Amino acid sequence: MIEAKATDARCVQYEFEVPIAATRERVWTAIFEEINCWWLPDFHMTGKGSIVTFDPTPGGEGLVERVDGAGELQWYQVQFYQPVEFKVYLVGFLAPDWGGPSTSHLKLALEKSKLDPDNACVLKVSDAHQGKMDLKSVQSLGDGWLQLFTDGLKAFVEDGTRQDG
Repeated sequence: MIEAKATDARCVQYEFEVPIAATRERVWTAIFEEINCWWLPDFHMTGKGSIVTFDPTPGGEGLVERVDGAGELQWYQVQFYQPVEFKVYLVGFLAPDWGGPSTSHLKLALEKSKLDPDNACVLKVSDAHQGKMDLKSVQSLGDGWLQLFTDGLKAFVEDGTRQDG
């Protein structure tokens, strides 16, 4: 027998900013070429020793985590990559086991700092979820990204704090 139940779908969005004492070029390189160096241990979902990579090519692998022979997770696909403007738009899916089903539309953009435009920037993050989503789940997702980009990315480019060993 099939058990079916209806759930309400909604759209929920959050935004935040992370000031970083490094140039946009430096942070952009860290996001795409050094992501495994700053990806926090608690965010490795496929297991200990997993490797996180970020292919910015639309239609490419996108943001992927893998452990040889033990599993792979595609966090996000790239929808739009605009390196001249320091922007990337991503689409990802949240399975029912993780609070979904929902679709995430994540945007990462780097802007020059108004206080120190030659040596600092601001990472602007916005994420909109469509589907089965409650405010508590979205708050938790936003808190997680804020922690990852502050304790991981920011610490790595400002202080050289590596997370991969």
